[in-house]
Amino acid sequence: MKRWTLILFGALTFSSFSQVEAIELGMDGYFGASTLGGAFGFGPKVGFRMNENFILGPTFRYQRTWSKPVQGTDFSFNNFGGGFFLHGRYKNTIFGGLEAEMVKTNYVWDQTAMFKRFIPTIFLCAGFSREFKSTIRLNVGLYYDVINGKNSPYRDSYLITIKDPTTGMVVNRLPLIYRLSFYFTLWDKPERGQKEEVEETW
Repeated sequence: MKRWTLILFGALTFSSFSQVEAIELGMDGYFGASTLGGAFGFGPKVGFRMNENFILGPTFRYQRTWSKPVQGTDFSFNNFGGGFFLHGRYKNTIFGGLEAEMVKTNYVWDQTAMFKRFIPTIFLCAGFSREFKSTIRLNVGLYYDVINGKNSPYRDSYLITIKDPTTGMVVNRLPLIYRLSFYFTLWDKPERGQKEEVEETW
């Protein structure tokens, strides 16, 4: 899966690079915690904007996870990874898309699951998107992990937990997190009118 994901992203990027209209630097972050543990993280992105509605590019990830179980030993560790994102934007109001990553982790939530050093995630996302002064964009969205790996490093950050009504213990978590993202325009392709004006000046 990892190989095919990289091949797909490489093909999309290579075939579309000549159509890039702008390059953006993005940064997202989130935080989630409970009495049993939590996590926070951030991820820089390099976005190639193909037009006003479509942007894609590579992502990088850092996450700090900690756990304080009722029984057992407290622990904490750092996670690293990367992947790619594809976003669509509509009328400077909403956005949607997906973000796929492979995150290296030591996280073990389910002892019965086969331990894997790299955990895949594919988040479907949607939310609010707004551009300010043509150089800064704010995204606030919800992200749903369709893979929902048993030992996902994001599990302690899931927003919705399901508890046993008798014991009050958490028996399940829905793979939904939030992210707050900022995008800064690094390069913007000159408009055709601007080009013509420059040519006439010369």
